[in-house]
Amino acid sequence: MPEQKVKDWPENERPRERLIKYGAESLSDAQLLAIIIRTGSGEKGVLSLSISLLDAFKTLRSIDTASIAGLSSIKGLGIAKIAQIKAAFELGKRLMGESSDGKPVFSSSHSIFSYFAPRFKNLKRELFIGILLDTKNRLIRECKVSEGTLTNSLIHPREAFKEAVKESAASVIFVHNHPSGDPTPSRDDITITERLKSAGDIIGISVLDHVIIGDGKYVSLKERGVL
Repeated sequence: MPEQKVKDWPENERPRERLIKYGAESLSDAQLLAIIIRTGSGEKGVLSLSISLLDAFKTLRSIDTASIAGLSSIKGLGIAKIAQIKAAFELGKRLMGESSDGKPVFSSSHSIFSYFAPRFKNLKRELFIGILLDTKNRLIRECKVSEGTLTNSLIHPREAFKEAVKESAASVIFVHNHPSGDPTPSRDDITITERLKSAGDIIGISVLDHVIIGDGKYVSLKERGVL
């Protein structure tokens, strides 16, 4: 027999009503997922569908990193429900990337990629940006260092750090795009990064990373061991 629908439950047991009355923190992972998914499918109610999802992937992190195909393997989980789940998890990650005053916090190469990838999409020329940060890695502001084909001679430390010195930045992250879509660092990219790190060490502004963004992917030169 089909499961009883959530709307037919006693009001104090329905996830949405419990959230409104007692707060989101009072709900289990399955109940929160049920609110996001909203409806069940066929003979499986929305809460059972949420429990099946957790049983299959074990943790919320695994659900977050699962592919569309992987999530589609859960019976009753269609593309609309998967989109709702992905959107909710992405909002959570973006919230974690903000400080209490709303300023972005760049705590990982992925946070840099997520912030800048939409801006670089379909850009036909290379754009080299400096991200100026305070002591808590919060964005002070960003500045354009160079635009056009990058070469070691084009990116001069004086220009790269001019605004960082003016703003008394504690550290800086550099990011640029590869219009080809392939973020693999060139010899010039590596030389530029080494040169900027040396200059930053001299003036007391740490270069935390240099992230190269391609088409849907990126390379962190810190993770590559260049920094």
